[in-house]
Amino acid sequence: MTQAKADQPITTHDADEDARNRDIKIYVNGEIVHRDEAKVSVYDSGFMLGDGMWEGMRLYDGKWAFFDEHMDRFFNSCKAVSLDVGTDAAGILDALTRTAEANGMTSDVHCRLMVTRGVKVKPFQHPSLSRTGPTLVIIMEHSKPVEGLRKKGIRLATVPQVRGLPMSQDAKYNSHSKLNCVIACLQAEQAGADEGLMLDPHGFVNTTNACNFFIVRRGEVWTSTGDYCMNGVTRQKVIDLCRANDIPVFEKNYSLYEAYGADEAFLTGTFGAQTPVAEIDGKSIGTSQRSVTMKIQILYKQLIQDNIASQRY
Repeated sequence: MTQAKADQPITTHDADEDARNRDIKIYVNGEIVHRDEAKVSVYDSGFMLGDGMWEGMRLYDGKWAFFDEHMDRFFNSCKAVSLDVGTDAAGILDALTRTAEANGMTSDVHCRLMVTRGVKVKPFQHPSLSRTGPTLVIIMEHSKPVEGLRKKGIRLATVPQVRGLPMSQDAKYNSHSKLNCVIACLQAEQAGADEGLMLDPHGFVNTTNACNFFIVRRGEVWTSTGDYCMNGVTRQKVIDLCRANDIPVFEKNYSLYEAYGADEAFLTGTFGAQTPVAEIDGKSIGTSQRSVTMKIQILYKQLIQDNIASQRY
C-alpha cells in the first residue's frame, strides 16, 4: 500500500491505495459485475440532472455501523423528493450483504449506496420522463483513512461558496447534486488549502465542503445550529457522546473570530470519523495535544464496537 502523494491536495476522504480495488465487483440493479462492466445509461436521471440520493457507510467485522440511522436518513431523503427506491431497508441490507460477499469484504470497507430516479425517455428535466424505475448502485472499496492525517491535521480555507437556505436546496439532502460543494472544494484548493470551510447565509461558521465541523473552546465543544448543514450521522453521534460523557456541547451560531481562537477543531464524517484541523485560513489551531478531540475519538471507537456487537442482522 502507498500513501497519497505529497504534492496532491489532502482531503478527509484520502485513503491508502489498495490494489484490490482494481478488481472490485459492483452492484447495479440486482446484478453484481466487475467494475469495468458496471455501467448506467447516459439517459439516467442521476447522470443527466443529479437527480438521486446517496449514503456513505462503513463495514466493521461484517456489520454496517449505525445501519438504522443511515437508512432513516436515506429513505427520508428519497421520500422528500418522491423518489421510490423500489425496496425497503431489508432489501438494501440484502443487496449490501451480497455485494460484500462477492468481494470477500468484512472490515475496513467504505460503501457508497446510490439511487437515482432512473432512465429517462427524453433528455429533459421533468421527473415524469423517468419511467423505468430507480437505478440502484452499490460501490464498495477496501478503504482505510490515511493515518498520518490524524496527527498532522487538515488545512481549511474559508470560501465564498456558502451553504444555502433550505428552500433553495436543503443541505440535509444527501443528493447527487453536489456542485456547491465541488465549487467550495475548488475554491479551497485555489487558496492553497485542503478543504473549504463554508459559512451559512448569515455569515456564521457552518461546515466544510465534505464534512461537519466542530471547534473546542475552553473545554466546550461547539458546532453549528444544524440549520444549514448535512444532518450527519457521525455529527449526531459526537453530540450524543459529549452529552453522555459530561463534555459540554453546544449547537449554536458562532463566527470565524471564535473559530480562529479555538483550542481545537475537528471534522466529522462516516469515512474519517473525527479528523483534526491544523489551521484555518493560515492560522494555526491549538497545539498537537488535542485532548478533547482524542477523548471523543476514543469514545467513538467504543461506540462503533458496541453498535456492531448489538446488531442482529
